[in-house]
This record gives sequence, structure tokens and C-alpha cells, in this order.
Amino acid sequence: MSEKPVVLVTRKLPDAVEQRLSRDYVARLNPDDHQYSSDQVIELAAGADAIVPCHTERFTAEVIDRLPATVRVIANFSVGVDHVDLAAAKARGIIVTNTPDVLSDATAEVAMLLILGAARRAGEGEQLVRTRAWRDWSPAFMVGTQVTGKRLGIIGMGRVGQVVARRARAFDMEIHYHDVRRLEPEAEAGARFYATLDDLLPNCQFLTIHCPAMPGTDGLLDAGRIAQLPDGAIVVNAARGTIVDDDALTAALKSGKLAAAGLDVYRGEPDIHPAYRELSNTFLLPHIGSATHETRDAMGFRALDNLDAVFAGHEPGDRVA
Repeated sequence: MSEKPVVLVTRKLPDAVEQRLSRDYVARLNPDDHQYSSDQVIELAAGADAIVPCHTERFTAEVIDRLPATVRVIANFSVGVDHVDLAAAKARGIIVTNTPDVLSDATAEVAMLLILGAARRAGEGEQLVRTRAWRDWSPAFMVGTQVTGKRLGIIGMGRVGQVVARRARAFDMEIHYHDVRRLEPEAEAGARFYATLDDLLPNCQFLTIHCPAMPGTDGLLDAGRIAQLPDGAIVVNAARGTIVDDDALTAALKSGKLAAAGLDVYRGEPDIHPAYRELSNTFLLPHIGSATHETRDAMGFRALDNLDAVFAGHEPGDRVA
């Protein structure tokens, strides 16, 4: 038998990452990038020492209980770990890691794209051009919301939230935020802190979500909280779809309570709430927050660094369970 640990990889990873995997491990790759079912993951993990999954695979308590006894590590190719039952993994003695830090810039770029795209009606405009429906110009044509100088509320002032704040300051936006703890003054850089979400919301002409998905944030932005936003506010989500109540958000977009929404993540994606596609005041992206060559390579190498540490007998730097 090979002395190298066996690693199951559930999705197609960047070439450089797979090359390193194949050099250092017995890698079970997915070259066709099939979406494996939970049963397939369990079957393919037979004899494996580790699994490198993405957020597209669900490791519920039942799935973790059925994993082969050989599996020691779940080294996620993602920063979010809401797809893994961490308590069940810990109970099984399975180490779980993620890939923080390396995707903050890329995700913040997409958040700014969503802010601008939703505010300036970019989705509608592109469709007009592509479908030859653009006929003329007038002062009333495609009028949107200006971003410069507006108040931006940030839910979750972690790594990504802080980068978004820095990028937004280039548009002279006022930064307001809520988190479970206040930043140090140097990191806050003049942003205004609110101890409760209810205090933050009335001040947000734009609201962007960057908190983690967990039981306490499921449906966090519901009808009651949307009602606290100023009329004509714009909501952006580049974190996780479960944080938003889809029915409440779509109702507010239909009624005009909200001017627009920019979304990169969705509950149940890619089978998203159908109203998002039907509404003209939504700017929609297909979960591409970390989708740059540089970031995807860095995520893969971070996951492998964690694997290397475990199999060398060291504590992985990004352990979450």
C-alpha cells in the first residue's frame, strides 16, 4: 500500500492545486466536476484519509456518521462551513478546516460590483443593449441611485466587511456597521458602530451582508428588519443566501420599499427563489465572490497547507472543529 494519505476531492480544483495534491497525496480527483450526492461522497471516501469538499457538498450529522472510519480530516475549499455539522464532526474525531483570509479581496470586489450594479440598474441596461431594445436617450431613461456619499451599512465587520469598508470609502461612502463586537479604533477607521442590528438599519441607504451563516443568522434579514431600512434602500448579499428571508426581500422589491437588490448568493442555490429572476430591480450573479484565478489557487493551497499540517502531526492553522 502507498504510504501517502488518500485524499478525496469532490470538485474540479485549479490545475496547480491538483498538481500539488497529486504530488503529495494519493488524490482521488473529479476531473469532470460532477456534483456528487451524499451517498456518492460516502462511497468514494472508502479508504480515504481526508476529504477536500466545497460548500456544494452537505456534511450533515447523518452523512458524517456514515463516513468511513479512515477519514481524519475534512479540509474545506471554502471559508464558510455552514455545510458541515461541526459538532458531529468533532464527536467523530474528524478535524475540520476552512480557508479564511485569502478570498477577502475577491469577495469585497464582488460586493462593490453588486452595490454599483444594483444602484445603477446594470442588469436592466445590459439586457437592453443585448436584446436591441435600447432605442434612444432621454433625461428620464434608466435613472438609478447614486452611490457616492451615501451611508453604507455592513452586517459583519470581519475580514470581508473591513475590505468592503475600505473600498467603499473610495466612493466617499459613510460606513456604519454592526457586529458581535466592536473593532479597535484603528481598524474601525471612523466607521460608526451599532451594538444592535435594529439600531443600524434605519441609517442604511445601502446594506451589505458579510456575517457567517449559522442558526442564529438564518433569515436574519426578515420583513421586520427590512421595514426598518429607509425607503428606497438597496440590499446586497455576498455572504450566504440563508441569511435573507427571500419572501420578505422579494415583497419589498415589488412594493418599492427597496429600490434594488444585488445578490451573489441564494438559499437553495442554484434553484433560487423564482421572483428574483422576474424582478427588474435585481442584479444577480451566480455565486462568484471568490472566482478569480488568484483567489481559487490561494484557497486550494490553504486547504492543502491544513492537510499537510495534520498529516505531519501538527495543529492546522485554520481548524474550525
